[in-house]
Amino acid sequence: MTAWSRCLDAAGIGEPELRSAYGAQRKAVRRHRRSSYIAARVLLPTALQPHALAATAFMDHGDNLLDTGPKAQRAAAWGDWEQRVRKALETGRGDDPLILALLATTQRCPRFREAVEEYLVTAEAELEFAGFTTEADYQAYLDAYSVPAFMLVGTLFAPETGHDRYRSACRTLIEGSQRLDFVNDLAEDLREGRLGIPTETMERFSVTVEDLRAGHEPPGLADLVSREVRTARTALHSAREVAALATAPGRALLGAIVDIELLTADAVLARGPRLLDGPASPPLAATVRTLLSARRAA
Repeated sequence: MTAWSRCLDAAGIGEPELRSAYGAQRKAVRRHRRSSYIAARVLLPTALQPHALAATAFMDHGDNLLDTGPKAQRAAAWGDWEQRVRKALETGRGDDPLILALLATTQRCPRFREAVEEYLVTAEAELEFAGFTTEADYQAYLDAYSVPAFMLVGTLFAPETGHDRYRSACRTLIEGSQRLDFVNDLAEDLREGRLGIPTETMERFSVTVEDLRAGHEPPGLADLVSREVRTARTALHSAREVAALATAPGRALLGAIVDIELLTADAVLARGPRLLDGPASPPLAATVRTLLSARRAA
């Protein structure tokens, strides 16, 4: 019996079709989110791993539909997917492996369905995203898209009481993580024409999109990156309480997520203006040490 088979058994997933559906989501997350996959396999109890990976695969699939291609194409693809998911939730039936796994997780994790329904309502904020003018625009985007997307997984570790405080801590984590992603993905976002750093913040450092697209390195770019990373780090440090507020099965994973994001922040800060050439990644050795430390603590 493989380790994955033991996970499915522990989660009470016995039907061959359903085991195959969860297996497909495991492979999808392993392929597209290698670090998240490793963290889940190392730090989560076996019974939770299939559900966490299915939730992650669902989030990734939606994000790809909303973020890939011309807007009309994205809108049509998302509309079709949303309709299929809603129908499956209403009828309890579906013919897509991802939807089958999604339905099974909603049955076994009661609050997960609420998270899915909230995500379906708010996800079009990503479809409409074209950059931010102000910091307030960024904060609104967090509430409209980033937080509901994260809660697809975060809800699996939500406490029975104190849910509002837990969600607030999750939001703080995502506030720092999303800000860090936007500055780290500067090169890719420039190519796509949708920067995640507010225009008013860039203007404060005399950085323009035109200069960045031309391959110029404005004198204020290093200070801009430093400011965004410092702000992200402040949020991430404040988010450390999310692990203590979560249920026991999710504490090690959430704590490791914060620590790895802080390692990423260090790497982004060190890369500075060279982010125009591509993103930074945390050192592999330090990431492995973080995961092993979290596993020992768990």
